[in-house]
Amino acid sequence: MEATLPVTLDPLFVSFAVALGIGLLIGTERERRKAEQQRGSVAGLRTFAIASLTGAVAMVAGGVALLIAASLAITALVAVSYWSERESDPGLTTEIALVSTVLLGGLASSQPTLATAGGVAVTALLAARSWLHRFVSAVLTESELRDGLIFAAATFIVLPLLPDSAIDPFGALNPRRIWTVVVLVMGISAVGYVAVRVFGARFGLPIAGFASGFISSTATIGAMGSRARKAAAGMGPAVAGAILSTVSTVIQMALVLAATSLAVLQQMTPALAASGIAAALYAAIFSVRLRHDADAEAQPGRAFSLRTALFFAATLAVILVGAAVLGEGFGAAGVIVAAALGGLVDTHSAAIAVATLAATGKLAPTDTVLPILIALSTNTLSKIVLALASGGPAFALRVVPGLVIVIAAAWLGAWLS
Repeated sequence: MEATLPVTLDPLFVSFAVALGIGLLIGTERERRKAEQQRGSVAGLRTFAIASLTGAVAMVAGGVALLIAASLAITALVAVSYWSERESDPGLTTEIALVSTVLLGGLASSQPTLATAGGVAVTALLAARSWLHRFVSAVLTESELRDGLIFAAATFIVLPLLPDSAIDPFGALNPRRIWTVVVLVMGISAVGYVAVRVFGARFGLPIAGFASGFISSTATIGAMGSRARKAAAGMGPAVAGAILSTVSTVIQMALVLAATSLAVLQQMTPALAASGIAAALYAAIFSVRLRHDADAEAQPGRAFSLRTALFFAATLAVILVGAAVLGEGFGAAGVIVAAALGGLVDTHSAAIAVATLAATGKLAPTDTVLPILIALSTNTLSKIVLALASGGPAFALRVVPGLVIVIAAAWLGAWLS
């Protein structure tokens, strides 16, 4: 029996096939748009397919120089067509898409996979026209746009410029590590905000509490307490939202520990899992009989607080230096004292400070569990005081047992591991 030789496709054939597919894909979307608008257009299905093939032929026959010449020629034709229809305000989307198709066709000759991805992306953007316009004009608010720009600047401008080395005598302050955590906190806060905007009042206070807990569980408990004090009918949902905010705290701590030290996260996983499950079960008790709360409609606001993020960075820096100083002077006991004091303000910054010491070799991962649990405990004390002050005895009577159960579960999980 003769062996069957594998069929190999000529790379040139593949390039032209990809270029044709890109032109047909983008052209199909433009053809449908032209039919919906019931007016003529500079290009349709056939024009886009030919334009993409033109780019492929130009690249194969003459290289980059001929591709540039072909692109300029088609750009000139597009400009003439646009000028002739300028009074009807046809827009430039189709014209720019046509030029992009020529370039994508040329790219298909050397990088067909990348060209295909580009063709799909262009088609998706063209097809999402109505949704994008409605989102920008009717859904996205000015403050949300500003928050998006701030987050982009913090991630893609500030973060790469920061030095990735310690700048203090104790080797505790690494600007890039600190800012990475700040960016992560802002991102998680934004995700929680989007969740509230998307789900609205359908899930009421519990989903709002869970999402807001990514910003600050302590502040969320205070807000839920104030709401419960004003409307006794919303006591159950408010308690569920307050307890679910602690689930967010556990999730957020797992994420920031993963970004700081995977070894510390591995040590803390049993405690975090136990506390998260306990919080979810306790919140479920108050979520079973939830009633729709008309006042729970999500209102546009800020995706995150830059001031809170900067305060978080400052707190983290102080705890890092304090833990390093106390650790050199008093060893592990000094780190525990620093974590306990930091936990009164923010449990995440205290945990990250301890995890950073482990990541830099100043503390063994196994020695991080106790100070982080102590930070969680002191933070629980802050939440208990705030629950009583904001919601009164009735609210505290329901929330405090949940908080105690959650922190007890964390200690139990750590002990059993």
